[in-house]
Amino acid sequence: MAKILILFAHPALEKSRVHKRLIRPVKQLENVSLHDLYQVYPEMDIDIAYEQKLLLQHDIIIMQHPFYWYSAPAIIKQWQDLVLEHGWAYGSGGTALTDKKIMNAISCGGSKEVYNREGRNRYTITELLVPFEQTAHLCHLQYLPPFVVHGTHKLKDPDIELYAVQYEEMLIGLANDRITAAEWQQVSYMNDLNLIPKILQS
Repeated sequence: MAKILILFAHPALEKSRVHKRLIRPVKQLENVSLHDLYQVYPEMDIDIAYEQKLLLQHDIIIMQHPFYWYSAPAIIKQWQDLVLEHGWAYGSGGTALTDKKIMNAISCGGSKEVYNREGRNRYTITELLVPFEQTAHLCHLQYLPPFVVHGTHKLKDPDIELYAVQYEEMLIGLANDRITAAEWQQVSYMNDLNLIPKILQS
């Protein structure tokens, strides 16, 4: 089984309906660890050695966060700047993360329709996440498509439940190595995969 590390970053979790529901089952999932960055580092004083040790102990890293201003909350950038050191994650001798997998799991206030060339935001989610993809490339990581929850302000509880089920199915599928590269390379979002048959097999 693959070990999954969720790097969770939400500066106002008490106000979030979506992320609170998405992470609810995580503690019960085998080989999935939730690491709440704002809880562990309220002053953003990140322990580099500890974070690097966590990365080495896991096979898949999921950066879960709201999509703030077309990117991530500040602590994710702080984490990247400090933890992904030259000579460790990239550059000369920087091969510590080679062939691990990484992806984003995000929530957006806007609908999928506004994230395209003709929409208000002019770019797709995939295009806006290119800095994360290039960081993964530089650090020799495999970058998977994101898991995306759109239109969070208008979602009703049953809609959130559906996303939560999809997220849990994805985590189980990844942990059990039941999602192949051929499958995830053909979708824009991980939640476009039909994982129910694979979960029933695991």
